[in-house]
Amino acid sequence: MLDFRDIAISDKEHINRCLAMSDFMGCEYTFANNMAWKRLSDSKIAFYKDFYIVCSRTEDNKPYFVMPSGSGDYSEIFAELKKYSDSMGVPLTITGVTEKSLPLFRELFPDSYTVEYDRDSSDYIYLSNALVHLDGKKYHSKRNHLKHFSQYDYEFSVITEKDFDDCIYFCTMDYNGRPHNHSSVAEQYAVNTYFSYFQEMGLTGGIIRIGGKVTAVTIGERLNSDTFCVHIEKADRSFNGIYTAINNMFVKSVGGDYRYINREEDLGIEGLRKSKLSYHPVFLLNKYVINFK
Repeated sequence: MLDFRDIAISDKEHINRCLAMSDFMGCEYTFANNMAWKRLSDSKIAFYKDFYIVCSRTEDNKPYFVMPSGSGDYSEIFAELKKYSDSMGVPLTITGVTEKSLPLFRELFPDSYTVEYDRDSSDYIYLSNALVHLDGKKYHSKRNHLKHFSQYDYEFSVITEKDFDDCIYFCTMDYNGRPHNHSSVAEQYAVNTYFSYFQEMGLTGGIIRIGGKVTAVTIGERLNSDTFCVHIEKADRSFNGIYTAINNMFVKSVGGDYRYINREEDLGIEGLRKSKLSYHPVFLLNKYVINFK
């Protein structure tokens, strides 16, 4: 039986080896995200041969699994996951399945499962060059935002250790200014985890200061061979155009090494969806939930 446990910083090398074997593009497939967001769905991890597995829980405590990463016999690993689900008295559920992986299920399990499109969890993928240059009519409003922002006496810099306390304070003030629920508490835990293990996780960040005061913070990391993933982006909306500015400046600082930028999902939040669409993704990384019968 699979033995699920809490993720630890010491797991990084092993997990990253498995992630590199699959080279998946979804935002679920980074060590930092898995460790930082473990409280959101009570996530635990396990290894099976050369596979890495994340098990999360629904609100009513039913287990489900992110599509395993790694290398080996998928029929074997799914048999192990089914055995674990059966022991919990629930059908096997696999999430984060992309269109690239759907044929695997058709080949291995014809007529044994149902497929559900998970639009709220589909990732927004952008061309790095598009976010850097903001060329063309479709980005006219974004260029206007940058023009308005240029009125401020701002300074952008890549985050270093000396910025950590200021960044944590800024994010904490943002947290304190919003209604609290399970999701916001999990997010604040994630922010603190990112800064606690910033260098060990290999994270990169950007910061904007206006008048010496932090007004925007963003954090991301390499996701796969050609994609950078932005995990967090927070800004003081009282400064006109600041979200466009931190987005553009951060991508300029990291985007040259990557073809794509993954800005993660919208969680079905209307305002977030509108914002992410306004940057014109080159495609959505569609995700599906596989429910075994």
